[in-house]
Amino acid sequence: MQVLQNGRFAVSTWSLHRLLGAVHAYSPDPDKSAAPKESYGPGATALIAVPAALSARGINRLEVCSFHLPSLDVGYISDLRDAMAASNVLFQTLLVEDGDPSHSETAERDVKWMAQWIDIAAALGAERMRVIAGKQKPTEENLTRAARHLNWLAGKAEGSGVRVVVENWFDLLPSPVEMNWLLDRLDGKVGLGNWAAPAKYEGLADIMGRAEICHAKADYGVAGLDAEDYRTCLEMCERAGYDGPFTLIYDSPFFPDEWDGILLQKAFIEDFLREAPARKTA
Repeated sequence: MQVLQNGRFAVSTWSLHRLLGAVHAYSPDPDKSAAPKESYGPGATALIAVPAALSARGINRLEVCSFHLPSLDVGYISDLRDAMAASNVLFQTLLVEDGDPSHSETAERDVKWMAQWIDIAAALGAERMRVIAGKQKPTEENLTRAARHLNWLAGKAEGSGVRVVVENWFDLLPSPVEMNWLLDRLDGKVGLGNWAAPAKYEGLADIMGRAEICHAKADYGVAGLDAEDYRTCLEMCERAGYDGPFTLIYDSPFFPDEWDGILLQKAFIEDFLREAPARKTA
């Protein structure tokens, strides 16, 4: 049972952004610089050390934000892939953190830039590449434009071993209505990687049946993790039949050590999964 549960956990490097420190803002916008910036402090470890740190904590999947890659050189990409293999950690998703396939003026430029990341994702051994579906308002024109460009991007990924997925990170996909519309028009060529919304419980129940991966982010208050909210979200996943991995997202100042938040959420979900047989027979 423990091996099965560990196989269902991933960590995003965003959960370790204070530990990792510097970010590189790769972008299709030529006016933006990818020079390293210490937006979250100087950091205390390197990305290439993260796979071993995950393995030591019983987690064997990793998602990497593109801005946490300190280099796109072939040599570094190969070294990172070797570090993943040495720690028996799966590269679950490369998260491409810029671009807008819904923009009326720059969509074509941006999606061509996104396509350049397919080879990087493949070289890293990533199963998936998450891209931004769109940052514009969900008008019919913007949704149609995004669908056209994402369909093109998925075609570019064919044969690479990398599956393109999206989430509702920006304005284009504010509810399950828009998300379902977009996925229906992509005919399974693009998957769903994450979803949340203001009416998130109903939204999760609606959309989780289509999810391939899930960002499991807990909210924290002055007393710590909001257990009622986290459990309810997990129940919505269970009711939808979701049996994929949970990517542990810790994004709170509650624990100074980010690993403490990550492992607390892991333990919470492990307890929830252990209780599953009892819930089914209740």
